[in-house]
Amino acid sequence: RERVVLGTKVGRMFDDDIIDGPNQPQGLSLYKIRRHFEASLKRLQTDHIELYQMHHVDRNVLWEELWEAFEGLVRQGKVDYIGSSNFAGRDLLKAQSSAKERHFMGLISEQHGYSLVNRYAELDTLPTARDLGIGVTIFSPLARGLLALDITRPVPQTLSGHARKLLESHRPQLEQYSALCRELGEKEAHVALAWLLANPAISAPIIGPCTVAELEDSLRAVEIELDEPTLRRLDEIFPAPRELNIFQ
Repeated sequence: RERVVLGTKVGRMFDDDIIDGPNQPQGLSLYKIRRHFEASLKRLQTDHIELYQMHHVDRNVLWEELWEAFEGLVRQGKVDYIGSSNFAGRDLLKAQSSAKERHFMGLISEQHGYSLVNRYAELDTLPTARDLGIGVTIFSPLARGLLALDITRPVPQTLSGHARKLLESHRPQLEQYSALCRELGEKEAHVALAWLLANPAISAPIIGPCTVAELEDSLRAVEIELDEPTLRRLDEIFPAPRELNIFQ
């Protein structure tokens, strides 16, 4: 067990061990967090969790109550660190401000969706997390598998329906992307992961290999260093989002 860093989530999830009605499992509260946590320990067959993460922000619960719940788990030695997922920059700020008032460490990580195809986190979450010293882990770094495709080959049957819709809307970009990867002599998935790792705000992507061979293959991404011309090419193919003007 000590060779494993174990992380799990709490939030908008269903749990057969918790009844419906006023105590339905969705959402966060001191009561729900404690019940969810004990159920997680039972399912995972362990006595502690290194990283306990809120799956979504719950703006119906005050941070004073949330930190009371999480601090209790940390003080008991059942949890080492608290993280978040799918938080906007303003939510990260509120969380850390409240934690500071309580002299508590607060959030140490934010898990967020981000890729060459989905760069909206650059507008808010990534710069805020970096300023606050919060590490960011990335889910769906390959955009549901799109950034692992060689667009010149037949589309795999395993590609989901949603991913196929994204494929059609991004096909011209993906064609340019595959051409660039061929010039670099690298696989599309490796370049996409290397691009994430080049961002100083990113701690690590969350990958989902199905076999040991796939895991070993994905390690090529950490060896790739993308130069400035290549990074500019990627920006041209997948432009960064423009800042939103709330006064328009």
